Amino acid sequence: MSILERLETYATVYENEPMSKHTTYRVGGQVAYYCLPKDLTSCLRIIDILKEENLPYFVMGRGSNVLFGDAFFNGAIINLDNTMNEYFFEPDGTCTVEAGCSLINLSVQAMKNGLSGLEFASGIPGSVGGALFMNAGAYKSDMSNIVKEVHVYKDGSLVWMKKDELDYQYRHSIFQSHRDWSIVAAKLQLEPGDSEQISTLMDSRRERRMDTQPLDKPSAGSTFRNPEQMPAWKVIDDLGLRGHQIGGAQISEKHSNFIVTVSEDAKAQDIHDLITLIKTRAKETFGIEMKTEVEYMNWPK
Repeated sequence: MSILERLETYATVYENEPMSKHTTYRVGGQVAYYCLPKDLTSCLRIIDILKEENLPYFVMGRGSNVLFGDAFFNGAIINLDNTMNEYFFEPDGTCTVEAGCSLINLSVQAMKNGLSGLEFASGIPGSVGGALFMNAGAYKSDMSNIVKEVHVYKDGSLVWMKKDELDYQYRHSIFQSHRDWSIVAAKLQLEPGDSEQISTLMDSRRERRMDTQPLDKPSAGSTFRNPEQMPAWKVIDDLGLRGHQIGGAQISEKHSNFIVTVSEDAKAQDIHDLITLIKTRAKETFGIEMKTEVEYMNWPK
């Protein structure tokens, strides 16, 4: 039986799928197998099959924090966005949610249920799994403030890992050092709140984002983590790089910590070259090590 036949037992599979269709940058080369598992059991079996076949793979949500390389990826993408996206709210504020769930949608549903804690996430266009991986945050809050436990597939077993096991720091988690582990769900702790007040706060923050961020162009949100010395956007501004363009990618003129694609023929390499330019100049000029929030997939080691 071929690899494709094995995978199709458990998923909808697209062969030679352009990743430009599945990342918010709208760039990226083809992947041999793009898999949409039918449920959690299917997802775990797909992972096992890929390991048995010695085929590299990435588990991905909404593709909002990903720079996928231009080269063909002879492996698989397991996308959780379409099927593993359920969420449940308990009376005490516990939220159990699958990794593929939209973070924005979850924050809206929490608001409608009179639960507070996810307001910071109402403008983060990623999945819960990706947010847990990166410890995503905004407005002086992040995922570590609300996480109780994370359900992880590691070493062939499903386990619940408690928050104090996850090494959460600014834009960091233990998962970044264990990329063979797969986040499948989480338990979050939310608190009772007033739906109308939460909605008003989320609306005001949305208006602020629309005023200050280039939401009309493909991007992955903030490119760099904020260094200790100053905000990332100020580093880039002080280097005189706001608006700088390479190929089809540009450092946004509206918010310089955003790199946007400005043409349909943009390449992942264009974005990478801008990232490299900023990192090099920041080190040479200010002695600052710039670290990306964007995750690289399908790039040379």
